[in-house]
Amino acid sequence: MLTQFSDWSGCLFDFCDWADRPPKQGGIDDWKNRKLVEPGTQFEYNDVRVNLLAYSLLQVWRKPLPVVLKEKLIDPIGASTTWRWHGYDNSFVNVDGQMIQSVSGGGHFGGGLFINTLDHACFGLLFARKGKWKNQQLISERWVSAVNQSSSANKSYGLMWWTNQENYLDNISKDIYYANGFGGNYIVVDKEHDLVIVTRWLDSDKLAELVRLVISSIEVKN
Repeated sequence: MLTQFSDWSGCLFDFCDWADRPPKQGGIDDWKNRKLVEPGTQFEYNDVRVNLLAYSLLQVWRKPLPVVLKEKLIDPIGASTTWRWHGYDNSFVNVDGQMIQSVSGGGHFGGGLFINTLDHACFGLLFARKGKWKNQQLISERWVSAVNQSSSANKSYGLMWWTNQENYLDNISKDIYYANGFGGNYIVVDKEHDLVIVTRWLDSDKLAELVRLVISSIEVKN
């Protein structure tokens, strides 16, 4: 689920995997009845599967994921109280006798995480600092290292983060990795320059250009 090559197929909270980013060729019956591939062999980004991952984590933690995020990361890094993480109106499930909303992993069908730019930057800085904030290790250094390593089915994707191993960002270090949110919202982590870049509503075709401009301005200043 983290590397997007499970090829899980099904419906969750009235949304089906075949309805999210369907193939350009064929009709609905072709998409619904396709032959499943061996997990780990084919990459396909799919919001319904990300929602399933969030639901699975809810079953592990046994409490709302926004509460987990707030306690484990948001509060320790000093982020604001303005962020919100929503699910769907019909995504409430019974967990140990309490009705808890299973939040959505992305905003493709609504819901998702809404967070301001500065808070996003703090989150990116946490990864740039290898999971350590001040004197507290909030995320293991091993996990931070793993998220930006290429997965077997897609060298450009790690654990929910995109990598630059295939040089999608032309003329930029392969060590750069980034989170890509709906609507052109990016968190770029540049280990070489100890740099974090956060964008809003950026045309994806302009990401490489923006990163190059920021890096060049730093190098000129130095």
